[in-house]
Amino acid sequence: MTTATTSPQTTLVHSYLYLRRAIGLIGLALPPVLILGKQLADGGGLLGSLSGYYYTDVGNVFVGAMCAVGVFLLAYYGHDLVDNVVSTVAGLGAIGVGLFPTTPGGDVSGWDRTAGVLHLTFATVFFLSLACFCLRLFPRDGEHSAQRGTFYRACGAVILASLVLIVLTSALGLVPALHPALWLESVAVWAFGLAWLVKGQTMTP
Repeated sequence: MTTATTSPQTTLVHSYLYLRRAIGLIGLALPPVLILGKQLADGGGLLGSLSGYYYTDVGNVFVGAMCAVGVFLLAYYGHDLVDNVVSTVAGLGAIGVGLFPTTPGGDVSGWDRTAGVLHLTFATVFFLSLACFCLRLFPRDGEHSAQRGTFYRACGAVILASLVLIVLTSALGLVPALHPALWLESVAVWAFGLAWLVKGQTMTP
């Protein structure tokens, strides 16, 4: 009678697939959990951005999710130095987004403004790093078909387009009643989550 054994290399591969899946699942789940969770917890209308949910009853969920993604990205080991640098920068960006809240409405202190600037900086770094993964790193690592490469690039393009539209709608004051930043941030996070789920071989585009 023989006992099947798992090689250390196979275990390592599975660990990285699970890590990618965890990152992707958090990305897909975060927007609906925040939006629906806030509605169930204290009602009221939609907020202007995902970051605004920091000040609601689901604020701990927002902080916990961003810090978890940050830790996972810091632990992620890519194929080369560029992979590792980008994942480290993205991880620090995610943790910064969670730890430094966006500027609240109403009367604010000097620290609130400073934290808001740091939050915006970390958020920009985080999303640009995620776009870099999708546009440059994932399509070039040799683990995928041409179809998957196209899918990753599409996800990266969606992230960048969402960021541009967030800036434009905010600067021009377009359709504020529709909460464009909230939905555009959600689309960007979903694109990031889908890319990582595909990378973790959870789904096939």
